[in-house]
Amino acid sequence: MGFSAFWNIALSYTDFVAASDLKHRGLWEGLYRLAQVPGWAVAAPNGNRIKLLAIAEDWCGDASNTLPVLARLAEQAPGLELRLIKRDEHPELMDRYLTNGSRSIPIVIALDEDFQELGHWGPRPRALQSWVMDQLGRGRPKGEIYPEIRKWYARDRGETTLREVLEAAGRLSSASASEREGE
Repeated sequence: MGFSAFWNIALSYTDFVAASDLKHRGLWEGLYRLAQVPGWAVAAPNGNRIKLLAIAEDWCGDASNTLPVLARLAEQAPGLELRLIKRDEHPELMDRYLTNGSRSIPIVIALDEDFQELGHWGPRPRALQSWVMDQLGRGRPKGEIYPEIRKWYARDRGETTLREVLEAAGRLSSASASEREGE
């Protein structure tokens, strides 16, 4: 199945959240309410038509901490659209984007208007992923590091996710992305 077929069956952010389990929905809604997008991120697509196809599940903490800010970006940046597709319902898509052999989510695939892949991102911002893998490699249990992951996301407020997703879409260079870290 091609990207256009996946796009056509994917859900809008609102529909994805509405269809989510009640025990997870409040977190998604709360993080969406708090999400703010800086002007540099809104300007980055520069009117280019970009589709962001996110592979996610409602129970995923990394998805709930990153996709709400991308939903806000898609609302504010002309030409940018976001849709979500459930990982467990589409293993054939997920298996194209394994992380160290694992079906880690979210994965955000940036597509042009002809559904050609521009790049992809996920499952976490690079610095956080590196830290998590280091901690797991040292034998720390997942349950022990998740509170620290949540704190990282709260401090970052989606900035790194925005930079890296826009970089994957070819709308932000690595150099300009690192310059923005000080903003």
